[in-house]
Formats: sequence, structure tokens, C-alpha cells
Amino acid sequence: MENVHAGWRRKLMKYIADTVDFQLEEPTVVTLGKFDGRHRGHQKLLHTMEELKETLGYATAIFTFSTAPLSLVTGEAATVITTSEERRHNMEKMGIDYLVEYPFTDDVRKMDPSVFVKDILVKRMRAKAMVVGPDCSFGYKGAGNVELLRSLSKELGFELYVIQKEKDHRRDISSTYIREELSLGNVAKANELLGEPYAIHGIVVHGNHIGGPRLGFPTANIIPPANKRLPKFGVYVSRVLAQGKYYKGVTNIGRKPTIHGDNPVGVETFIFDFDGDIYGKMIEVQLLEFDRGEQKFASLEELKERIEKDKEFALKYFAENPLYNPVKI
Repeated sequence: MENVHAGWRRKLMKYIADTVDFQLEEPTVVTLGKFDGRHRGHQKLLHTMEELKETLGYATAIFTFSTAPLSLVTGEAATVITTSEERRHNMEKMGIDYLVEYPFTDDVRKMDPSVFVKDILVKRMRAKAMVVGPDCSFGYKGAGNVELLRSLSKELGFELYVIQKEKDHRRDISSTYIREELSLGNVAKANELLGEPYAIHGIVVHGNHIGGPRLGFPTANIIPPANKRLPKFGVYVSRVLAQGKYYKGVTNIGRKPTIHGDNPVGVETFIFDFDGDIYGKMIEVQLLEFDRGEQKFASLEELKERIEKDKEFALKYFAENPLYNPVKI
């Protein structure tokens, strides 16, 4: 299947997925990886690609897999900082020309790394330049590495650019590092590593209708995908992109333990100064600062009092951080 993602289009990008039978139409500068989170290390690779596009004239192309390789190899469900949909959105927003999500089958897992480079990256992706990190690995059991690429570059006629890791003090910036911070609720630190706010995208659905009628705080509810890596359950200061504008928000992530019943994990946001109808519409919730952990209150009245304090916490944050005040885009 070939298609062009249209949900959040800002700049045309060719998106190719679920097929091994494709052929790019022009010479490219290629990078490969999962790009989970598109953190500052990833951005360093992507910006290098953009510079090479300007100087060499090649289109930019990303090779990744439609299923996380670790998930297929281990048989365990893998969670991701950015879903495939969010990854497409991010790459399109950056102006990448091609995004290839290759099916990760058992045959692909066992592919010889030299064959992978020759038949897929050079032949099908038409790579004339490759941009990778020093720990790049690919092919069967990750046997492919920078040294192999350097050797094959001479044989196959592509330029190789090895970009050093981006660091936070002495630690490499990585998706693993960001997941650790999210699990602790440290979204401010995660955002620093990402180079942009951690975000959750979703379609606004009907909740239990307690927020508006009974608490006086109407909220927008989205159900995150099962594979989305969420931060520690609790309440966060947020910024919400809805109907083309950013709004201040307070977001609760969790199971709403005060509300009776078996509640699914949800993302519930009170949006300041907003009264539009966004049911069935896509919104983006960016988490900016941790407020408190998830709590079970003795009554809805007690919960209402706590929400008032959460709103005050959020407004104080925005007063001290004007960079995140609402803007139109």
C-alpha cells in the first residue's frame, strides 16, 4: 500500500508502508532507525540530512519499520513515545520527502546486512548518501554496523556521514532515557531531551459527563493507543492544540479512581477559555509540567476543590513561562 498521510498535512511527504515492492523515483540521502520520540539526537541526524539536501540536491528519505523490531524478536508488546501516526506527523512537519515503513517480517529479521544495504537502501531507496549514528546496527542479529557501511560505500558509490551522539551532560540522549523520565513524571526533563514538548494526539470522545455537569469543569477526553508510552499517572500542566490554536490546559492521565467503575486509561483535559465543540476532532495535548500524582478522593466535592488548586498551579506556571502561552498557528 502506498499513500500520502493527510491527517495533519503541512508539507507534502510521500509515505510508503506495508509493502516490500516499491521504488523511489529520485536519488536520496537516507537515514534509518525507529525515531521513537524524534529527540534531540534524532533531530541532529535529520538536520544534517536537510543540509545535505541543500548542498547535494538529494531528496531526504527515512527508512524505518512498521513494527518495532524488538517487539517481533521478543514477542513482547513494545510501547512507544511516538506512535506511527505521530511519527508521520513529525516527519512531515519537518519537511522530509520520503518516509518508508517497511514490514518487519521474519525474513527481514534474518536478512544479511550487506543484502539489506544493497537491495533495499541502495536499490529501492536510491541512497546516494547515508546519515547514521556511530552505534547504527541493522541486518540479522544487528551484525550490520558503521564499518560495514563504510566498506560498502566504496563498492556501491554512496557517501557516508557518521554523526556523533547528542549528550545530556555525560549521558547519551536516547529513547530509553526519555522513557525513564516519563515513568517518573519528569515531563519537563523529558521535554528538554526531546527538544520539544511530549505530546499525545487523539480524537476527542465522550467521557462519563461528570466534569461539566457535576464538577463545573468540562473536559476533552481522548483514549491513547494501547502502545503509547504514557508518563506517570497524575495531573500535568498542558498546552492543547485545538482548531488551529494553542490553549492553556490541565490534563489528568490515568483511570479516574474517584469515579466508580472500571475506567480505561484516559487523557482528560480541562482547556482554559475554550467553549468550542471538538467531539470527533483531532487534538494534540502537550505536557509541560508535573503537578501531582493520581489520587482517589473521598467525594466529588473534594475532587472539585483539588481541581481548583490544579488550575491555579497551571496558571502560575504559564505566568512564569510565557514561552508556552497560547498562540495561533
